[in-house]
Formats: sequence, structure tokens, C-alpha cells
Amino acid sequence: MITYWQQEENKLVKIKDDSLDSSKKTWVDARVVTREDVELLQENYNIDPEHILDILDPDEQSRIEDGEDYLLTILRLPIFDPTSETQYFTVPLGIIIKENYFITICWTDCEVLKDFSTGRVKEITLNDFPALIMRILSRADITFLRYLKEINRRSTAIQNEFQLSVENKEILTLLSLEKSLVYFTTSLKANQLLLEKFRKTRLIKLDLDDIDWLDDVEIDNRQAIEMADTYRNVLVGVMDAYDSVINNNLNMYMKRLSILNIIMMVPTFITSFYGMNVELPFARYGQISSVIISGLCIISVLITNLLLALWEKRYPKADKKRESSFIKRTNKEKKNARRLKSIEAALQE
Repeated sequence: MITYWQQEENKLVKIKDDSLDSSKKTWVDARVVTREDVELLQENYNIDPEHILDILDPDEQSRIEDGEDYLLTILRLPIFDPTSETQYFTVPLGIIIKENYFITICWTDCEVLKDFSTGRVKEITLNDFPALIMRILSRADITFLRYLKEINRRSTAIQNEFQLSVENKEILTLLSLEKSLVYFTTSLKANQLLLEKFRKTRLIKLDLDDIDWLDDVEIDNRQAIEMADTYRNVLVGVMDAYDSVINNNLNMYMKRLSILNIIMMVPTFITSFYGMNVELPFARYGQISSVIISGLCIISVLITNLLLALWEKRYPKADKKRESSFIKRTNKEKKNARRLKSIEAALQE
């Protein structure tokens, strides 16, 4: 869908295609573009089809390029889609500056462009297209930071749920959040390279106000990169820690199963031995033999439970002894350090 915006009394006003004033600068907002929209953009504004294909490519990186009679800029914007498998991801936004037209092309809808079209971003002017690009990048960094905080809050909530029980759903959610952080980090670094090109290129002219905006955008972009890297490292560490916990619990269960297997090997050996042509014990006693065998089974179960209880009590006590000895050792070291400081202070006096 293509929407046309022109500025009247410092406000963006939606205008129909047949009512556009050619003398005024126009923002051509193309979102969720269809094949008809692509054909219309090619016919009316003579845009290279390869450039449109690059903009509609979800994996296209940020760059600035000179067209035949227009300037193409591609940057990455954050997206939140609750219906998607990976809810937080990024998409390319193509910006084409041609004469009095500021054309933005995106294959989906995004919150950054919504903020501009709904008037949530103040003091927007269409008279300075480079400044408008800086404002879009600035709004993208603010959205990146907000989404990063939301990802951090969701991962913290899932970590709290992990303390109660570990389920596959929470693990898959953490993997999805980790994937989102990878997407954000890659896109932010690509936008950072684009900002550096704005300083060096001669394709676009920046005045002093635009350079000030560029400095602020670079600061916000670096902050977003650092936050994304930090949250990703924390999330990877949490995943590794819970992986170790799961493996440790699995080892404990395997130890218990090994003990049960060893204990059950004895009656299995006995029954297999007497399963051959060997006279069964207690066969002469008749019904009393069943009582004796049941009693032996109960005794074996009790012995098994006793061994498991002793096994569980033994190792925590050893851990407590190690912990207490470690605490005593550290307390002694602190006392010795205090004595040395007092002796040094006395010698200095």
C-alpha cells in the first residue's frame, strides 16, 4: 500500500495521489508492498527494478548507493511480531531521494514508520531530506533499545520460572530470544557502518545540524550494540548454566538407576539359576514358601531404600564439610591479612 504525505503548517497530512501538489516535497510511504505497488513505483519514479528487489530482500544489509537520477539508502529497522516464531527481528528499509520525493519502501509494516505517520515524532520537516534520514535512524535506535529491554525482561522472567521447573517451552523461548539478539546485533553493526559512510561520502550533503544529529545517532547506536552484546552474553551464560544443571540432574538419576540395577542383579541371578533343572528352595514347605519369598522381597526393598538414603545423605554432608572448611580457611586468611595491616601500620608509625 502506498500513502502520500505532504507538510502543511508543520504537520504531515495524508493526501490522495490525484491531489498532490508537485511544487511541495512529498513523502511516498510504501509499506506492505504488492506487485502492483512495485510496478507503480517503477513507472512513476523510474526506479531500477534491481534496487527494489534489494530493498524487498529480508537479508539485505545497510548501504548507500547512487542510482541513475536518485540516491538509494538501505538501513535496518527492528520489528516485533507476536505471531512469528522469532518475535523480534529486523527488516530492511529502502529510502530513495529523487527531486522533491522522499520514497520509503518496506515489505512489511514497522513501528518506526508508524511513529512518523501518526505524529508521535515531533518537529518533522520534509524540507531537509538528509535530516529526515537522521530522524528515522534515531527513532530506529530508540526502538532497538526498547525492544532490547523487553527481551531482557522476558529472559529474566523465564529464568525465574526455571528455578521452579525446567520445561521445553521455556528453553525454546530462550533460544528464540537469543536468535533475536543475534539479529539485532548484526543489524545495529550494519547501521553503524552506514553512519560512518554518511561522514565520508559525497553523495549526500550534511549541514551542521545534520552532523549534530549524526553524532547523537552514533552514540545511541553504540549503546544499543553494547546492550545487545551484553544481553546476548548473559543469555548464553544462563543457557550454559541450565544445561549443566540438567546434565547434573540426569547424572544423579543415572546413579540411582545404576544402584537399582546392581541390586536387582542378585535376585535376577538367583531366579535364572533356579529356572533350570534345579530343585527350588522352600518347595517342601508348600504355601509357607510363598510367605517366606514375599518376606525376602520386602526385606530387599527395605535394604534398597536404606542404601539410597545413605547415598543421598553421604554426599551433601561431604559438600557441607568442604563448604565449612572453605569458610574457615577464608576467615583465617582475612584475620591474617588484618594482622599484617596492623603490623605494617605500627612499623610505619
